Amino acid sequence: MAKRPSSRRWLEEHRRDPYVQAAARQGYRSRAAYKLMELDERDRLFRPGMRVLDLGAAPGGWAQVALNRIGAQGRLIATDILPMQPLAGVDFVEGDFTRDETLTAVLALTGGAPLDLVLSDLAPNMSGTRAVDQARAMGLTELAADCAAKVLRPGGSFVAKVFMGEGSDAFIRGLRSDYGRVVTRKPDASRDRSREVYVVARDFRGAGAVAGQATEAGI
Repeated sequence: MAKRPSSRRWLEEHRRDPYVQAAARQGYRSRAAYKLMELDERDRLFRPGMRVLDLGAAPGGWAQVALNRIGAQGRLIATDILPMQPLAGVDFVEGDFTRDETLTAVLALTGGAPLDLVLSDLAPNMSGTRAVDQARAMGLTELAADCAAKVLRPGGSFVAKVFMGEGSDAFIRGLRSDYGRVVTRKPDASRDRSREVYVVARDFRGAGAVAGQATEAGI
């Protein structure tokens, strides 16, 4: 079956995309790697030895960047409902991060210790209906924020993709009650027409409830 013109245009644009071409040359699994690099350059997200959780990690572009930044002394845990090709130095948990068994498996890999940073580049499968897609996207982002609140140490950070639209302003306002500093960024690697921005939330005010329970239990 012949591709629709819109599909052909997207494929041609994708092939010409300088970030797609750079990712192929430099061995990154997705062009999204450059978004995280830009965020780190601006906000200094990483330091050696950090404990980091990458939500919705497949195919692994963000994990590659994070692993390079935290070094051999760090701990990077990636999780996704989809399988991910193994990446040396990354502990991968296949499963839905909103399910207790997945979160328990994540915490077991840290010995119950809370995390320094939670990353989320999650996006839903798009239906093409803007209102439906926006609701799905915000739902995922809210779940990622809930997860971060359970596992972050006080003072930790949360970075997430947010699609601007219905619910996004309220979501960002809500983060400001849980974090000391919240900013939004639009990396150059984000396509101009995309409604995506990235929220960088620093200085988490709470204590990860699940992590705290795991520590008390001696996990």
